[in-house]
Amino acid sequence: MEYQPHYENYPPRPLTSGEEQGWGVGLHLGGFLAWIIAPLIIWLVFRSRSRMLDDHGKATLNWQITVSILFAVLWLGSVVTMVMAGFTGDPRTGLSIFFVLFGLLALVMIGALVFSILGAVAAYGRRPFRYPLSIPFFR
Repeated sequence: MEYQPHYENYPPRPLTSGEEQGWGVGLHLGGFLAWIIAPLIIWLVFRSRSRMLDDHGKATLNWQITVSILFAVLWLGSVVTMVMAGFTGDPRTGLSIFFVLFGLLALVMIGALVFSILGAVAAYGRRPFRYPLSIPFFR
């Protein structure tokens, strides 16, 4: 009978500093590039192995959910405004409100990109980072 090592009792090894930096940057930039999927996977895999990645992962997920809610509300408002403008027969009012909402939508997306980059820089420097105005779904 051959000896089979028994590995499942060993805790996962902690991440090195370089691994933490790389995955931390991936958390923040992955949120902008792959919405909520990439940060969620990275956070679920590494949250027990690194306190830094647990904190950055929660912050990133909170931010991505908040941005998603803002995006959905502004997009829905834009669509409803255009539909209502069609029913009222006054396209100028509906169009002006649409462009305001669309402009806010563009600002939200630009803000998401800027803050994702700032979060990635903070993770690379191994500093804590909190996104402004994000709703704390994960604490």
